[in-house]
Amino acid sequence: NDATDEDLPAGPATIGCEILEQCPAASAILVPMGDTALIRGIAAAAKQLAPQVKIIGVQAGRAPAYFLSWKEGRVVGTETCDTIADGLATRTPEAANVRDVKRLVDDVVLVSEEQMLRAIETLLLEEHVLAEPAGAASTAALLKSSAGCGDHVALVVSGANISREVLKRAIGSV
Repeated sequence: NDATDEDLPAGPATIGCEILEQCPAASAILVPMGDTALIRGIAAAAKQLAPQVKIIGVQAGRAPAYFLSWKEGRVVGTETCDTIADGLATRTPEAANVRDVKRLVDDVVLVSEEQMLRAIETLLLEEHVLAEPAGAASTAALLKSSAGCGDHVALVVSGANISREVLKRAIGSV
C-alpha cells in the first residue's frame, strides 16, 4: 500500500529539490494531497533546503479526510469521498501520515469540483497542459485565492489521467 510505504516519499522529495533548484525564491509550493506520499516527500526536502517556504496541501472539498485530520491533529475519517479527483479520494487517513503532514505542511485548503474543472480548462487552454482533476487541484487553489502564498508560487500539476467525460465538463464541449 503506497500510503504506508515509508520509502515512497523519497521519490517525490526529488520534486521538492528540483522546484527549489529552478526557483530558489519560491515562497510557497502548492501540492495535491491524496494518500500524502507526494506532499510528504516534497515537503521534507523543501523544508530541509528552504525552511521558510510554505507548503500548502490541496484536497477536494468532497474528500476532506486529510484536511480534517491535519486541522485536528489526529485521524479523522469521512463517510464518503465522492469526487471527480480520484487521486485525492481518501476516506481513512493513515495515522503516521497524519503526523508527518501535521509536522511538514503549513496549510491545507479545499477546492470544489467546479474549481478543479475550471483549473483543468485554464491549464489546457492557457498553458497547453492536460491535467486530471487531482493534478489540477493546486492550480484550482491558486485561482481560488493566492492570499498568503507570496510572490513566487510553485504549483505541482501531477497526472493527466482524465476521462473524456470529465474533460468535456471542464471545457464545455469537445
